[in-house]
Amino acid sequence: MFSFFKKKAPLPEPVYTMQEVVAPAAEVPVPPLAAAPLPARAPVAVPASAPVSDESAAALEPVAWFDEWAPARTGWIDRLRGGLRKTGSSITQVFIGTRIDDALYEELEAALLMADTGVKATEFLLQDLKRRVKDDKATHPQRVKALLADAVTDLLKPLEKALVVGQHEPTVIMVVGVNGAGKTTSIGKLTRHLADAEQSVLLAAADTFRAAAREQLAVWADRNRVEIVSQEGADPAAVTFDAVTAGKARGRDVVIADTAGRLPTQVHLMEELKKIRRVIAKADASAPHEVLLVVDGNTGQNALAQVRAFDDALQLTGLIVTKLDGTAKGGVLAAIARERPIPVYFIGVGEKLEDLETFKAREFAQALLD
Repeated sequence: MFSFFKKKAPLPEPVYTMQEVVAPAAEVPVPPLAAAPLPARAPVAVPASAPVSDESAAALEPVAWFDEWAPARTGWIDRLRGGLRKTGSSITQVFIGTRIDDALYEELEAALLMADTGVKATEFLLQDLKRRVKDDKATHPQRVKALLADAVTDLLKPLEKALVVGQHEPTVIMVVGVNGAGKTTSIGKLTRHLADAEQSVLLAAADTFRAAAREQLAVWADRNRVEIVSQEGADPAAVTFDAVTAGKARGRDVVIADTAGRLPTQVHLMEELKKIRRVIAKADASAPHEVLLVVDGNTGQNALAQVRAFDDALQLTGLIVTKLDGTAKGGVLAAIARERPIPVYFIGVGEKLEDLETFKAREFAQALLD
């Protein structure tokens, strides 16, 4: 179970701000925003003209944090280590010898490139590693491997970020990606964890072009006992608009839109995604609050190309990287960190529900080089 959502407590009396709340076009009244009280933390910013107590300000804090000591995390690290074995084995073999010389660095460069780390990230890691080895006065290859783990951790650290739920009601998440990346399955897994954390979820079956996509999402909705907005043969933007409007009217915590799979090279299809984003904003001016791209780890450098294309078109807020267990190209996360550092909210190393987890740089680096 994900550890960054807090189970809801009964709602306090509504906390009003000076911001005007406008009813949606469907003429469904929208109450002022309120959230469950949370542990003491820094309050979110509120207008100076709307003074509130410290307790009320803290109640507006979005729900998002990590539980570093969750027992389930130990099992996840074992699965991650197994999932990254194909990527990491060729890298760790470099450190079997007993000498630290130019040959070691040349072999390491080749292994990193084979793992689809990319030229820029590989050059950066090698330069950083040589500096660390010099500063540390390391004399054994195993110590160099440990220093490489530190370098990889620092490179990936900017990708480590929590998905925030609770700042908006509902939080609207638009999910994009090419067909076959595991987009709909990832939505189902995320929905399950949200539902387990007592977050009410509404799904939008806006992938109306792919055969059986609507039915696949409906199966996940049934398993998770959440509602779904679905219209056979309907315009994807219209389905998403209806879902966001319904989510606001029904007081749902999260609305997740499963949009049609797109190839970034097909301009007219990318324009359709832009249209969906614009229509979501018509239903809720602040939405979408998250635009997540699901990428298949098997595709290596092609995944980086997808990140660039979708980010240029939609301004991505986060990534879900799937199928890392089936590839020797897991180094692409380093390439993403170096060239387009968009947060990686989740990574997947299998088909089971528990095989999708939050991304942590240190865990990834250690599992990769173990």
